[in-house]
Amino acid sequence: MFSKILIANRGEIAVRIIRACKEMGIATVAVCSQADREALHTALADECCCVGGPAPADSYLNQERIVSAALAMGAQAIHPGYGFLSENPGFADLCRKNGLVFIGPSPESMLQLGDKALLKETMSAAGLPVIPGTGVLRTVSDALAAAETIGYPVMLKARAGGGGRGIRLAQSPEELTAAFPLAVAEGEAAFGDGAVYMEKYVHPARHIEVQILADEAGQVVCLGERDCSVQRRHQKLIEESPSPAVHPVQRARLMSLVSQAVEEVGYVGVGTLEFLLDQQGNFWFMEMNVRLQVEHGVTEMLTNIDLVKWQIRTAAGVPLNFAQEDVRLAGAALECRINALAPGKLEMLHVPGGPFVRFDTYLVQGVTVSPYYDSLLGKLVVYAGTREEAVRKMKAALCELVMEGLETNIEEQLDIVSSQEFMSGAYDLTFMEGR
Repeated sequence: MFSKILIANRGEIAVRIIRACKEMGIATVAVCSQADREALHTALADECCCVGGPAPADSYLNQERIVSAALAMGAQAIHPGYGFLSENPGFADLCRKNGLVFIGPSPESMLQLGDKALLKETMSAAGLPVIPGTGVLRTVSDALAAAETIGYPVMLKARAGGGGRGIRLAQSPEELTAAFPLAVAEGEAAFGDGAVYMEKYVHPARHIEVQILADEAGQVVCLGERDCSVQRRHQKLIEESPSPAVHPVQRARLMSLVSQAVEEVGYVGVGTLEFLLDQQGNFWFMEMNVRLQVEHGVTEMLTNIDLVKWQIRTAAGVPLNFAQEDVRLAGAALECRINALAPGKLEMLHVPGGPFVRFDTYLVQGVTVSPYYDSLLGKLVVYAGTREEAVRKMKAALCELVMEGLETNIEEQLDIVSSQEFMSGAYDLTFMEGR
């Protein structure tokens, strides 16, 4: 097991990883930008190193400085969290060349799974139905030709995308021509990778993702599904597990197929396979995220399995000490993402409490929310024996959560979970349209 890990991230996920390391007896090194010198993750870590200016390209995306910091501080491994460098095979390779363990998949695995065309062929061969799409598109002309074959409407997606960034919907050749350079530029700015690919637009549908955990011995455990259909402009707002739209028979079949597919590609670590569920009850595989998801806490609350700790263990070669039959998917877990609507200073913070209520955040009273980074302030997660109870618990927790001095989406989240459509569970990706 590692004795010291550098966390190449910021915000709530850096805090989450540091806390997991403390519980495991692992020393931690935080990195920060000049804008984050006083951030919570820098105070919680055993050591801290400033790696550059406020812009992500100068700090959290600066591969050489991060690796240099890890080597200077004597870290044996780097945990990338999510976003930034978490799905960058070049960074994983740079870590390996410098004798550092990248806590995530190997560069080869990332490249293999990053080839969308090859990945879809592999998943299709394993029995998963896949959405018609393409590999990487080099030019607008390539995109227009592919769209004629697939049929409009289509979605352009950044290869290294995440968090809803680098996605553009096109209903016609004119819209596609305009959207292509925008998707490329957004992917380049957010992930340092401007490559894009195309998929058929399945609509209306629900967004279902399946969490897996796999070790070097080839054992794959599936930890159920999350419903992420409450989104605005491809940004997830609420996630829940299990999905109210997935029947137990469907779930068992889907989990079995996912486990077989992940075993076939030889994946190691935590990962998520994403699907669209259409109105006829058909699942369509979209992509695989080879990192920790923002919404991992939903699965942790449901299963009582610490995904961050197991991500670190599997990266160190530790085999899973539980099997699929040991996973219990009882009750219901629900997460609301709390976002800032504008930069500002937090004057007062009150966090809700009580049994099975969790708030993952980097906030402390007096902190200034920077305009340089993602707007996510924290993730409010609850668990209860039934979905109805979980929704009631979430409403109570949202009413108790206070952030004075900041403009947030707390009230909007309360309106969503109080709506009849959400409470019934009969919602899909169109839910936020017009809201």
